[in-house]
Amino acid sequence: MTVEEYLAIPYVLTMESVQRPDGEWVRQASYPELPGCFAEAFSPIEAIERLEEERKSRILAMLERGEPVPVPRPPLFPAPTAPDPDRLDFARWLVEQGRINDS
Repeated sequence: MTVEEYLAIPYVLTMESVQRPDGEWVRQASYPELPGCFAEAFSPIEAIERLEEERKSRILAMLERGEPVPVPRPPLFPAPTAPDPDRLDFARWLVEQGRINDS
């Protein structure tokens, strides 16, 4: 498989609210099929953005080290692109205005 194909693998995403040891609540997003791949943030959108960066970094590092990358299902084609920044900004604005709930 090519690097692009590995990066286009659709992993199952999970998200939950978790309480940190300091008492703060955050959203934790993860790809359980990609061991150790998770991210935390106060908003779900930011958690997913961080998770995507972690997924890419983790896959590239595994490939560099010659480790097998989990492939639970075939890659999506065409490969998904990064979320549209304008749509993400609009979604954030909707949350800030109280028009949608980010929980």
